[in-house]
Amino acid sequence: MLDQIFDSLVAGPAGALPLHAVRPDGLADLLKVLPPAQGAYLKATGFAAKTQELVLLPGAEGLAGAVLGLGSDCSPWAFGGIASRLPEGTTWALVPGDYDPACATLGYCLGTYRYGAFKSADRAPARLVAPAGQSAAISQAGAIAMVRDLINAPANVLGPVELGDIAVGLAARHGAIATVVEGSVLDAEYPTIAAVGRGSARPARVVTFHWRGSKATDESPLVSLCGKGVCFDTGGYDLKPSSGMLRMKKDMGGAATVLGLSRIIMEADLPLRLVTRIGCVENSVSGTAMRPLDVIRTRSGLTVEVGNTDAEGRLVLCDLLHDASSESPSLLLDCATLTGAARVAVGPDLPALFCSDDDWADCLLRTGTAEHDPMWRLPLWSGYDDWLKSPVADLNNVSSRPHAGAVVAALFLKRFVAAEVPWVHLDLYAWNDMSRPGRPEGGEAQTLRSVFRTIEEKLCPTNNVAARNTQ
Repeated sequence: MLDQIFDSLVAGPAGALPLHAVRPDGLADLLKVLPPAQGAYLKATGFAAKTQELVLLPGAEGLAGAVLGLGSDCSPWAFGGIASRLPEGTTWALVPGDYDPACATLGYCLGTYRYGAFKSADRAPARLVAPAGQSAAISQAGAIAMVRDLINAPANVLGPVELGDIAVGLAARHGAIATVVEGSVLDAEYPTIAAVGRGSARPARVVTFHWRGSKATDESPLVSLCGKGVCFDTGGYDLKPSSGMLRMKKDMGGAATVLGLSRIIMEADLPLRLVTRIGCVENSVSGTAMRPLDVIRTRSGLTVEVGNTDAEGRLVLCDLLHDASSESPSLLLDCATLTGAARVAVGPDLPALFCSDDDWADCLLRTGTAEHDPMWRLPLWSGYDDWLKSPVADLNNVSSRPHAGAVVAALFLKRFVAAEVPWVHLDLYAWNDMSRPGRPEGGEAQTLRSVFRTIEEKLCPTNNVAARNTQ
Protein backbone atom coordinates (compact mmCIF):
# COMPACT_ATOMS: atom_id res chain seq x y z
CA MET A 1 0.00 0.00 0.00
CA LEU A 2 3.03 2.27 0.13
CA ASP A 3 3.63 2.15 -3.64
CA GLN A 4 1.11 3.97 -5.78
CA ILE A 5 2.27 3.90 -9.39
CA PHE A 6 0.36 6.20 -11.71
CA ASP A 7 0.48 4.32 -14.99
CA SER A 8 -1.54 7.19 -16.41
CA LEU A 9 1.52 9.50 -16.28
CA VAL A 10 4.25 9.26 -18.89
CA ALA A 11 7.52 11.18 -19.11
CA GLY A 12 7.86 11.90 -22.81
CA PRO A 13 5.56 13.59 -25.32
CA ALA A 14 6.11 11.06 -28.13
CA GLY A 15 2.79 10.36 -29.82
CA ALA A 16 0.86 12.61 -27.43
CA LEU A 17 -2.26 14.38 -28.64
CA PRO A 18 -3.00 17.98 -27.57
CA LEU A 19 -5.48 18.42 -24.72
CA HIS A 20 -6.80 21.98 -24.53
CA ALA A 21 -8.34 23.08 -21.21
CA VAL A 22 -10.40 26.23 -21.65
CA ARG A 23 -12.76 28.50 -19.79
CA PRO A 24 -15.77 30.19 -21.43
CA ASP A 25 -13.99 33.54 -21.72
CA GLY A 26 -11.05 31.90 -23.49
CA LEU A 27 -13.09 29.92 -25.99
CA ALA A 28 -12.99 32.56 -28.72
CA ASP A 29 -9.18 32.70 -28.57
CA LEU A 30 -8.96 28.92 -28.78
CA LEU A 31 -11.14 28.87 -31.89
CA LYS A 32 -8.70 31.26 -33.54
CA VAL A 33 -5.68 28.99 -33.07
CA LEU A 34 -7.31 25.65 -33.86
CA PRO A 35 -7.14 24.38 -37.44
CA PRO A 36 -10.25 25.71 -39.25
CA ALA A 37 -11.88 22.30 -39.60
CA GLN A 38 -11.44 21.53 -35.90
CA GLY A 39 -12.71 24.97 -34.91
CA ALA A 40 -15.77 24.54 -37.09
CA TYR A 41 -16.42 21.09 -35.62
CA LEU A 42 -16.09 22.41 -32.07
CA LYS A 43 -18.58 25.20 -32.78
CA ALA A 44 -20.95 22.74 -34.42
CA THR A 45 -21.05 20.57 -31.29
CA GLY A 46 -22.30 23.52 -29.24
CA PHE A 47 -19.28 23.34 -26.95
CA ALA A 48 -19.49 26.12 -24.33
CA ALA A 49 -16.49 25.27 -22.08
CA LYS A 50 -18.71 24.22 -19.20
CA THR A 51 -17.08 22.32 -16.35
CA GLN A 52 -16.36 18.67 -17.29
CA GLU A 53 -17.51 19.24 -20.89
CA LEU A 54 -15.28 17.21 -23.23
CA VAL A 55 -15.12 17.13 -27.01
CA LEU A 56 -12.82 14.95 -29.11
CA LEU A 57 -11.42 16.70 -32.18
CA PRO A 58 -11.22 14.88 -35.52
CA GLY A 59 -8.23 14.97 -37.87
CA ALA A 60 -7.09 13.58 -41.17
CA GLU A 61 -5.82 10.40 -39.53
CA GLY A 62 -8.66 10.04 -37.02
CA LEU A 63 -8.34 11.54 -33.56
CA ALA A 64 -6.40 14.83 -33.50
CA GLY A 65 -6.97 16.26 -30.04
CA ALA A 66 -9.53 17.09 -27.36
CA VAL A 67 -10.94 20.13 -25.58
CA LEU A 68 -11.92 20.12 -21.91
CA GLY A 69 -14.24 22.73 -20.49
CA LEU A 70 -13.26 24.16 -17.12
CA GLY A 71 -16.15 26.54 -16.54
CA SER A 72 -15.28 28.56 -13.43
CA ASP A 73 -13.85 25.55 -11.60
CA CYS A 74 -10.28 26.24 -10.41
CA SER A 75 -10.00 23.08 -8.32
CA PRO A 76 -8.16 19.86 -9.15
CA TRP A 77 -11.54 18.22 -9.67
CA ALA A 78 -11.97 20.11 -12.95
CA PHE A 79 -9.43 17.62 -14.35
CA GLY A 80 -10.59 14.66 -12.26
CA GLY A 81 -13.09 13.15 -14.66
CA ILE A 82 -11.24 13.01 -17.97
CA ALA A 83 -8.86 10.05 -17.66
CA SER A 84 -11.70 7.55 -17.99
CA ARG A 85 -13.46 9.51 -20.73
CA LEU A 86 -10.57 9.85 -23.14
CA PRO A 87 -10.08 6.82 -25.41
CA GLU A 88 -8.24 3.92 -23.83
CA GLY A 89 -4.63 3.60 -24.95
CA THR A 90 -4.28 7.25 -25.97
CA THR A 91 -1.62 9.66 -24.65
CA TRP A 92 -2.24 13.36 -24.09
CA ALA A 93 -0.23 16.51 -23.44
CA LEU A 94 -1.89 19.49 -21.78
CA VAL A 95 -1.65 22.68 -23.78
CA PRO A 96 -0.75 25.65 -21.53
CA GLY A 97 -3.78 27.72 -20.63
CA ASP A 98 -5.79 29.43 -17.91
CA TYR A 99 -5.29 26.80 -15.23
CA ASP A 100 -2.79 25.77 -12.57
CA PRO A 101 -0.58 22.90 -13.84
CA ALA A 102 -0.29 21.54 -10.29
CA CYS A 103 -4.07 21.35 -9.97
CA ALA A 104 -4.30 19.70 -13.37
CA THR A 105 -1.66 17.09 -12.51
CA LEU A 106 -3.16 16.32 -9.12
CA GLY A 107 -6.70 16.13 -10.44
CA TYR A 108 -5.77 13.91 -13.36
CA CYS A 109 -3.87 11.48 -11.12
CA LEU A 110 -6.63 11.30 -8.53
CA GLY A 111 -9.16 10.76 -11.28
CA THR A 112 -7.35 7.56 -12.24
CA TYR A 113 -7.46 6.15 -8.68
CA ARG A 114 -9.31 2.89 -8.11
CA TYR A 115 -9.00 0.49 -5.19
CA GLY A 116 -7.87 -2.54 -7.13
CA ALA A 117 -6.75 -5.06 -4.52
CA PHE A 118 -9.62 -7.45 -5.22
CA LYS A 119 -11.11 -6.31 -8.51
CA SER A 120 -9.41 -5.53 -11.78
CA ALA A 121 -10.13 -2.24 -13.52
CA ASP A 122 -12.74 -2.21 -16.26
CA ARG A 123 -10.34 -0.36 -18.53
CA ALA A 124 -6.98 1.36 -18.44
CA PRO A 125 -7.12 5.15 -18.19
CA ALA A 126 -5.73 7.36 -20.90
CA ARG A 127 -2.20 8.58 -20.20
CA LEU A 128 -1.00 12.12 -19.60
CA VAL A 129 2.44 13.57 -20.22
CA ALA A 130 3.43 14.78 -16.76
CA PRO A 131 3.71 18.59 -16.84
CA ALA A 132 7.21 19.81 -16.00
CA GLY A 133 8.00 20.77 -12.42
CA GLN A 134 5.06 19.02 -10.80
CA SER A 135 6.83 16.54 -8.54
CA ALA A 136 5.07 18.04 -5.50
CA ALA A 137 1.64 17.43 -7.03
CA ILE A 138 2.61 13.86 -7.93
CA SER A 139 3.89 13.33 -4.39
CA GLN A 140 0.58 14.54 -2.98
CA ALA A 141 -1.34 12.31 -5.36
CA GLY A 142 0.69 9.30 -4.21
CA ALA A 143 0.06 10.10 -0.55
CA ILE A 144 -3.66 10.57 -1.13
CA ALA A 145 -3.84 7.27 -3.01
CA MET A 146 -2.08 5.58 -0.08
CA VAL A 147 -4.59 7.04 2.37
CA ARG A 148 -7.48 5.92 0.17
CA ASP A 149 -6.01 2.42 -0.10
CA LEU A 150 -5.67 2.15 3.67
CA ILE A 151 -9.22 3.30 4.36
CA ASN A 152 -10.68 1.13 1.59
CA ALA A 153 -8.89 -2.02 2.76
CA PRO A 154 -11.30 -4.52 4.37
CA ALA A 155 -10.84 -4.99 8.11
CA ASN A 156 -9.93 -8.67 7.67
CA VAL A 157 -6.97 -7.52 5.57
CA LEU A 158 -5.96 -4.43 7.53
CA GLY A 159 -5.98 -5.01 11.29
CA PRO A 160 -3.97 -3.30 14.03
CA VAL A 161 -0.83 -5.33 13.30
CA GLU A 162 -0.97 -4.66 9.56
CA LEU A 163 -1.63 -0.93 10.05
CA GLY A 164 1.31 -0.76 12.42
CA ASP A 165 3.53 -2.58 9.94
CA ILE A 166 2.65 -0.09 7.22
CA ALA A 167 3.58 2.79 9.53
CA VAL A 168 6.91 1.13 10.31
CA GLY A 169 7.52 0.57 6.59
CA LEU A 170 6.76 4.19 5.78
CA ALA A 171 9.16 5.32 8.47
CA ALA A 172 11.93 3.01 7.20
CA ARG A 173 11.51 4.27 3.64
CA HIS A 174 12.32 7.81 4.76
CA GLY A 175 14.99 7.06 7.33
CA ALA A 176 12.74 7.71 10.32
CA ILE A 177 13.23 5.84 13.60
CA ALA A 178 10.16 3.79 14.54
CA THR A 179 9.20 2.10 17.79
CA VAL A 180 6.34 -0.32 18.43
CA VAL A 181 4.73 -0.60 21.84
CA GLU A 182 2.54 -3.63 22.55
CA GLY A 183 1.69 -6.25 25.16
CA SER A 184 2.37 -5.50 28.82
CA VAL A 185 4.32 -2.34 27.92
CA LEU A 186 1.22 -1.02 26.15
CA ASP A 187 -0.82 -1.69 29.30
CA ALA A 188 1.61 0.41 31.31
CA GLU A 189 2.36 3.24 28.88
CA TYR A 190 -0.90 3.63 26.94
CA PRO A 191 -3.56 2.18 29.24
CA THR A 192 -6.59 3.64 27.45
CA ILE A 193 -5.50 2.19 24.09
CA ALA A 194 -4.90 -1.15 25.77
CA ALA A 195 -8.38 -0.99 27.30
CA VAL A 196 -10.04 -0.35 23.94
CA GLY A 197 -8.15 -3.21 22.30
CA ARG A 198 -8.63 -5.74 25.07
CA GLY A 199 -11.86 -7.05 23.58
CA SER A 200 -10.25 -8.10 20.29
CA ALA A 201 -8.25 -11.22 19.47
CA ARG A 202 -6.04 -8.94 17.36
CA PRO A 203 -3.55 -7.16 19.65
CA ALA A 204 -3.40 -3.39 19.89
CA ARG A 205 -0.20 -1.44 19.46
CA VAL A 206 1.16 2.08 19.27
CA VAL A 207 3.64 2.98 16.54
CA THR A 208 5.74 6.12 16.91
CA PHE A 209 8.34 7.37 14.48
CA HIS A 210 10.77 10.29 14.64
CA TRP A 211 12.10 12.03 11.53
CA ARG A 212 13.94 15.23 10.75
CA GLY A 213 14.55 16.98 7.46
CA SER A 214 18.03 17.07 5.99
CA LYS A 215 18.28 20.80 6.81
CA ALA A 216 16.67 20.54 10.26
CA THR A 217 18.55 21.07 13.52
CA ASP A 218 17.80 20.42 17.16
CA GLU A 219 16.19 23.87 17.23
CA SER A 220 13.96 23.36 14.20
CA PRO A 221 10.17 23.38 14.70
CA LEU A 222 8.70 20.15 16.05
CA VAL A 223 5.47 18.93 14.46
CA SER A 224 3.66 16.18 16.33
CA LEU A 225 0.91 14.17 14.63
CA CYS A 226 -1.49 11.72 16.30
CA GLY A 227 -3.95 9.44 14.51
CA LYS A 228 -6.87 7.31 15.59
CA GLY A 229 -6.29 3.88 14.05
CA VAL A 230 -9.40 1.89 14.99
CA CYS A 231 -9.31 -0.72 12.23
CA PHE A 232 -12.86 -1.81 12.95
CA ASP A 233 -15.37 -0.47 15.44
CA THR A 234 -18.26 -2.63 16.58
CA GLY A 235 -19.07 -0.14 19.31
CA GLY A 236 -18.09 -2.68 21.96
CA TYR A 237 -20.76 -3.59 24.50
CA ASP A 238 -22.63 -0.46 23.41
CA LEU A 239 -23.01 -2.27 20.12
CA LYS A 240 -23.71 -0.33 16.95
CA PRO A 241 -26.68 -1.33 14.79
CA SER A 242 -25.71 -3.12 11.60
CA SER A 243 -26.29 0.03 9.54
CA GLY A 244 -23.93 1.99 11.78
CA MET A 245 -21.28 -0.72 11.61
CA LEU A 246 -21.29 -1.06 7.84
CA ARG A 247 -18.48 1.39 7.10
CA MET A 248 -16.48 0.99 10.28
CA LYS A 249 -13.45 -0.28 8.40
CA LYS A 250 -12.89 3.46 7.82
CA ASP A 251 -12.56 4.20 11.54
CA MET A 252 -8.79 4.22 11.08
CA GLY A 253 -9.11 7.15 8.68
CA GLY A 254 -7.40 9.50 11.12
CA ALA A 255 -4.32 7.29 11.32
CA ALA A 256 -4.30 6.92 7.53
CA THR A 257 -4.48 10.70 7.13
CA VAL A 258 -1.56 11.44 9.46
CA LEU A 259 0.49 8.78 7.69
CA GLY A 260 -0.28 10.46 4.37
CA LEU A 261 0.59 13.86 5.81
CA SER A 262 3.82 12.46 7.25
CA ARG A 263 4.65 11.02 3.85
CA ILE A 264 4.40 14.31 1.95
CA ILE A 265 6.28 16.17 4.71
CA MET A 266 9.12 13.68 4.45
CA GLU A 267 9.09 13.55 0.64
CA ALA A 268 9.21 17.35 0.55
CA ASP A 269 12.12 17.23 3.02
CA LEU A 270 10.70 20.12 5.04
CA PRO A 271 13.27 21.62 7.41
CA LEU A 272 11.58 20.52 10.60
CA ARG A 273 11.36 17.69 13.11
CA LEU A 274 8.41 15.30 12.91
CA VAL A 275 6.98 12.81 15.39
CA THR A 276 4.03 10.68 14.30
CA ARG A 277 2.02 8.49 16.67
CA ILE A 278 -0.80 6.16 15.71
CA GLY A 279 -2.90 4.00 17.98
CA CYS A 280 -3.66 0.76 16.13
CA VAL A 281 -6.57 -1.11 17.70
CA GLU A 282 -9.88 -2.87 17.11
CA ASN A 283 -12.97 -2.21 19.25
CA SER A 284 -14.69 -5.59 19.62
CA VAL A 285 -17.01 -7.44 21.96
CA SER A 286 -15.79 -10.32 24.12
CA GLY A 287 -15.46 -11.42 27.70
CA THR A 288 -12.33 -9.30 28.03
CA ALA A 289 -13.76 -6.13 26.43
CA MET A 290 -14.14 -2.96 28.47
CA ARG A 291 -17.62 -2.51 29.92
CA PRO A 292 -19.88 0.49 30.45
CA LEU A 293 -18.98 2.26 33.72
CA ASP A 294 -15.52 0.72 33.89
CA VAL A 295 -12.94 3.23 35.17
CA ILE A 296 -9.57 3.55 33.40
CA ARG A 297 -6.51 5.43 34.59
CA THR A 298 -4.98 7.28 31.64
CA ARG A 299 -1.32 7.91 30.88
CA SER A 300 -1.72 11.43 32.32
CA GLY A 301 -3.01 10.04 35.62
CA LEU A 302 -6.56 11.29 35.09
CA THR A 303 -9.22 8.63 35.56
CA VAL A 304 -12.00 8.16 33.01
CA GLU A 305 -15.35 6.48 33.54
CA VAL A 306 -16.49 4.68 30.38
CA GLY A 307 -19.94 6.12 29.86
CA ASN A 308 -20.15 4.52 26.44
CA THR A 309 -17.85 1.91 24.90
CA ASP A 310 -18.62 3.28 21.44
CA ALA A 311 -16.84 6.52 22.34
CA GLU A 312 -13.54 4.69 22.08
CA GLY A 313 -11.77 7.04 19.67
CA ARG A 314 -11.18 9.69 22.31
CA LEU A 315 -9.73 7.00 24.56
CA VAL A 316 -7.32 6.01 21.80
CA LEU A 317 -6.25 9.61 21.30
CA CYS A 318 -6.01 10.89 24.87
CA ASP A 319 -2.89 8.90 25.78
CA LEU A 320 -1.23 9.77 22.46
CA LEU A 321 -1.98 13.47 22.97
CA HIS A 322 -0.61 13.50 26.50
CA ASP A 323 2.56 11.79 25.32
CA ALA A 324 2.98 14.21 22.41
CA SER A 325 2.14 17.29 24.48
CA SER A 326 4.94 16.52 26.91
CA GLU A 327 7.48 17.26 24.15
CA SER A 328 6.20 20.87 23.76
CA PRO A 329 5.78 20.71 19.95
CA SER A 330 5.43 23.77 17.76
CA LEU A 331 2.21 22.17 16.54
CA LEU A 332 0.26 19.23 17.89
CA LEU A 333 -2.33 17.93 15.45
CA ASP A 334 -4.62 14.93 15.66
CA CYS A 335 -6.94 13.42 13.06
CA ALA A 336 -9.83 11.11 13.81
CA THR A 337 -13.12 9.86 12.47
CA LEU A 338 -14.42 10.75 15.89
CA THR A 339 -18.10 11.72 16.01
CA GLY A 340 -21.26 11.37 14.01
CA ALA A 341 -22.23 14.72 15.55
CA ALA A 342 -19.62 16.48 13.39
CA ARG A 343 -21.25 15.02 10.29
CA VAL A 344 -24.67 16.20 11.46
CA ALA A 345 -23.23 19.68 12.02
CA VAL A 346 -21.20 20.20 8.84
CA GLY A 347 -21.90 17.22 6.59
CA PRO A 348 -19.49 14.74 4.98
CA ASP A 349 -17.37 17.16 2.92
CA LEU A 350 -16.38 19.58 5.70
CA PRO A 351 -14.14 18.19 8.44
CA ALA A 352 -14.72 19.89 11.77
CA LEU A 353 -11.74 21.94 12.95
CA PHE A 354 -11.12 22.58 16.63
CA CYS A 355 -8.09 24.68 17.50
CA SER A 356 -6.61 26.24 20.61
CA ASP A 357 -4.71 28.88 18.61
CA ASP A 358 -6.49 31.46 16.46
CA ASP A 359 -3.49 32.10 14.18
CA TRP A 360 -3.23 28.41 13.30
CA ALA A 361 -6.99 28.16 12.83
CA ASP A 362 -7.12 31.19 10.53
CA CYS A 363 -4.27 29.86 8.41
CA LEU A 364 -5.85 26.41 8.15
CA LEU A 365 -9.17 27.87 7.04
CA ARG A 366 -7.48 30.11 4.48
CA THR A 367 -5.27 27.42 2.98
CA GLY A 368 -8.19 24.98 3.04
CA THR A 369 -10.08 27.33 0.74
CA ALA A 370 -7.05 28.00 -1.46
CA GLU A 371 -6.21 24.30 -1.79
CA HIS A 372 -9.84 23.25 -2.37
CA ASP A 373 -9.45 21.05 0.71
CA PRO A 374 -11.77 22.84 3.14
CA MET A 375 -12.69 22.53 6.79
CA TRP A 376 -15.01 24.40 9.14
CA ARG A 377 -14.14 25.66 12.60
CA LEU A 378 -16.28 24.69 15.59
CA PRO A 379 -15.78 26.10 19.10
CA LEU A 380 -13.95 24.65 22.08
CA TRP A 381 -16.77 26.02 24.20
CA SER A 382 -15.69 25.81 27.83
CA GLY A 383 -19.25 26.21 29.03
CA TYR A 384 -19.79 22.53 28.21
CA ASP A 385 -16.83 21.26 30.25
CA ASP A 386 -19.08 20.30 33.15
CA TRP A 387 -20.96 17.91 30.89
CA LEU A 388 -18.02 15.52 31.24
CA LYS A 389 -18.29 15.22 35.01
CA SER A 390 -18.35 11.75 36.56
CA PRO A 391 -19.40 10.82 40.12
CA VAL A 392 -16.65 8.18 40.39
CA ALA A 393 -13.78 9.41 38.19
CA ASP A 394 -12.09 12.62 37.07
CA LEU A 395 -14.23 12.70 33.94
CA ASN A 396 -16.54 10.64 31.76
CA ASN A 397 -15.77 9.82 28.16
CA VAL A 398 -19.23 10.99 27.05
CA SER A 399 -21.49 13.91 27.82
CA SER A 400 -24.36 13.85 30.28
CA ARG A 401 -26.45 15.69 27.67
CA PRO A 402 -27.41 14.79 24.09
CA HIS A 403 -26.17 18.01 22.47
CA ALA A 404 -22.92 19.27 20.87
CA GLY A 405 -21.35 15.84 20.63
CA ALA A 406 -18.38 16.93 18.50
CA VAL A 407 -17.64 19.89 20.78
CA VAL A 408 -17.77 17.76 23.92
CA ALA A 409 -15.50 15.12 22.36
CA ALA A 410 -12.98 17.86 21.54
CA LEU A 411 -13.23 19.21 25.10
CA PHE A 412 -12.44 15.72 26.40
CA LEU A 413 -9.27 15.61 24.29
CA LYS A 414 -8.32 19.13 25.35
CA ARG A 415 -7.87 17.88 28.94
CA PHE A 416 -4.79 15.96 27.77
CA VAL A 417 -3.01 18.81 25.95
CA ALA A 418 -0.88 21.40 27.76
CA ALA A 419 -2.42 24.86 27.56
CA GLU A 420 0.68 26.42 25.98
CA VAL A 421 0.84 23.91 23.09
CA PRO A 422 -0.83 24.98 19.80
CA TRP A 423 -3.29 22.15 19.23
CA VAL A 424 -5.45 21.24 16.23
CA HIS A 425 -8.10 18.53 16.30
CA LEU A 426 -9.70 17.46 13.02
CA ASP A 427 -12.90 15.41 13.19
CA LEU A 428 -13.03 13.75 9.75
CA TYR A 429 -15.50 11.70 7.75
CA ALA A 430 -12.69 10.31 5.52
CA TRP A 431 -15.14 8.93 3.00
CA ASN A 432 -16.91 9.81 -0.25
CA ASP A 433 -20.52 8.62 -0.18
CA MET A 434 -20.75 8.86 -3.96
CA SER A 435 -18.39 9.14 -6.89
CA ARG A 436 -17.52 12.56 -8.27
CA PRO A 437 -14.73 13.62 -10.65
CA GLY A 438 -11.43 12.79 -8.97
CA ARG A 439 -13.20 11.48 -5.87
CA PRO A 440 -14.50 7.94 -6.28
CA GLU A 441 -16.82 6.47 -3.70
CA GLY A 442 -14.80 5.18 -0.76
CA GLY A 443 -11.97 6.37 1.44
CA GLU A 444 -10.78 9.96 1.19
CA ALA A 445 -7.78 11.92 2.46
CA GLN A 446 -9.51 15.01 3.80
CA THR A 447 -7.43 18.03 5.00
CA LEU A 448 -4.12 16.45 3.97
CA ARG A 449 -3.20 19.09 1.40
CA SER A 450 -4.43 22.08 3.41
CA VAL A 451 -2.61 21.00 6.58
CA PHE A 452 0.61 20.42 4.66
CA ARG A 453 0.42 23.86 3.07
CA THR A 454 -0.29 25.46 6.47
CA ILE A 455 2.68 23.73 8.10
CA GLU A 456 4.89 24.79 5.21
CA GLU A 457 3.66 28.39 5.37
CA LYS A 458 3.87 28.87 9.14
CA LEU A 459 6.90 26.78 10.07
CA CYS A 460 8.97 26.67 6.87
CA PRO A 461 8.42 30.05 5.16
CA THR A 462 11.80 30.05 3.38
CA ASN A 463 11.14 26.57 2.00
CA ASN A 464 7.67 27.66 0.89
CA VAL A 465 8.99 30.65 -1.09
CA ALA A 466 11.66 28.50 -2.76
CA ALA A 467 9.08 25.88 -3.72
CA ARG A 468 6.80 28.51 -5.24
CA ASN A 469 9.67 30.00 -7.25
CA THR A 470 10.44 26.64 -8.89
CA GLN A 471 6.90 26.15 -10.19
